Amino acid sequence: MAVKLSNNVTGQLGGPVSDINVTPLVDVMLVLLIVFMVAAPLMASGVKVDLPTSNAKPLKEEKLPIAVSLDGAGKIYVDKNEVSSASLVAALKQASEGDLDRRINIRGDKALAYGKVIETMGEINDAGYSKIALVSEPAKQ
Repeated sequence: MAVKLSNNVTGQLGGPVSDINVTPLVDVMLVLLIVFMVAAPLMASGVKVDLPTSNAKPLKEEKLPIAVSLDGAGKIYVDKNEVSSASLVAALKQASEGDLDRRINIRGDKALAYGKVIETMGEINDAGYSKIALVSEPAKQ
């Protein structure tokens, strides 16, 4: 921290110093950056499923997508809430607040039959949702 003690050559003390010390501000901003870097991946998670791998590039979206997860037993989850196949559309309408342009990510366990994933995708599409994506794990290199 620097302090200016004199304004002239004779060494007389001058008026108040108007320098701003930004070190505490930088410290606080770095701590906030670390907190958000740790917390951000935890907010976009659903039910734990074993995803297949793919070389496709991730999509860029403004709103967070709704996660529809199908586990190995065929149970359906909207975000983290288990729903039946009959109440899937109602749960999606509630989660999307009626916005049919909202992206829906389908996360199907790789042990699950492909037909069950496509059947669920068809139900969502029949309800009017057109932005549907299948989620996979990135390929290991």
